[in-house]
Amino acid sequence: MENEKLYGIALKLLKGIGDATARTLISYVGSAEAVFSASRGKLLKVPGVGEKTVEEMKEKSAALQRAEKELKFADKHQVEILFYYDKRYPKRLLHCPDAPLFLFVKGNVDLNKPRMINIVGTRHATEYGRVVTEKLVAELAACQVHLVSGLAFGIDICAHKAALKYDMQNIAVLAHGLDTIYPHQHRSVAEKLQENGALISTFLSETIPDKQNFPNRNRIVAGMTDATIVVESAISGGALITAAVANEYNRDVFAFPGRVDDVYSAGCLKLVKTNSASLVTETKDIIQAMNWDIQQKETTSQMPVQSALFVELDEQEQQVFDCLKQREKWHIDELQLAVPLPQSLLPGLLLQMEMKGLLRALPGKMYRLQL
Repeated sequence: MENEKLYGIALKLLKGIGDATARTLISYVGSAEAVFSASRGKLLKVPGVGEKTVEEMKEKSAALQRAEKELKFADKHQVEILFYYDKRYPKRLLHCPDAPLFLFVKGNVDLNKPRMINIVGTRHATEYGRVVTEKLVAELAACQVHLVSGLAFGIDICAHKAALKYDMQNIAVLAHGLDTIYPHQHRSVAEKLQENGALISTFLSETIPDKQNFPNRNRIVAGMTDATIVVESAISGGALITAAVANEYNRDVFAFPGRVDDVYSAGCLKLVKTNSASLVTETKDIIQAMNWDIQQKETTSQMPVQSALFVELDEQEQQVFDCLKQREKWHIDELQLAVPLPQSLLPGLLLQMEMKGLLRALPGKMYRLQL
């Protein structure tokens, strides 16, 4: 098996051989090792392999040396190498025509759990986006749903931190080798999530996070999961690339709405307007759309519910709290009239206070205190 890993990595390092060609070669010749010893005539019979590719394959010495170095790195740092024929390889990825030949995995994780989603969004997450992300993760964790994301700034890291908080299996796909962490500010999160999750990469060690690596990372994020959930996004960016790939793979895509004049909701609104994503406003929309036959637990039992006596409120939260005390239930439009705050602030404040266990959202946009 070590020999097969050696030759498999080396095969992918040869110029002109991508994942699809490598899999085809192995399928026709029998193994990665056999590819290196196959005759020119045999290789030319493989579909998609021409004279130029065969000539490139003669330069195999350097590729084998680099592959051997990578095996030593993996052994030293407890990195598992999963080839596409391995039982632990993500089965969802196998349905993708451009599935990677192998994955590097560091951590403790089942990559074939039922109900796997990815949560992505802008690097410039707003308070609204952060609150929506944490609430979404808390409620999905209660439904035994598992998270994949990209460890990036913004919505990605909010999702990873929330997954750690609510004990959700947590997978980060990286755009570089496993010998480093980018962004370096997220190293502590990356280390902690390996206890109930993993770091995953298709890149060899010493590969730096070049710009061209990120679309590849996004394809893995989309391909490993049943659904892509975009919380916030500008009109272009990595989250929309992930959503496009998910659509290409015939996976479900969901987007949360935002204000029509908010730059970081423009991408979500674009997805919905072009029928590239289904509009969702709460977790149960996703559960129902995915047809998951599960009973969602009361999320308040999963969250840090506390009496208002022990929660520190800022001035704006205190205004909302004082208003809610006046009667049992309030409609959001009534609150908007009763509390002297800008209209755009109230939805985010209500979400934030719900996360603190201060209030409960009811059907019909109604709210009441939870004391």
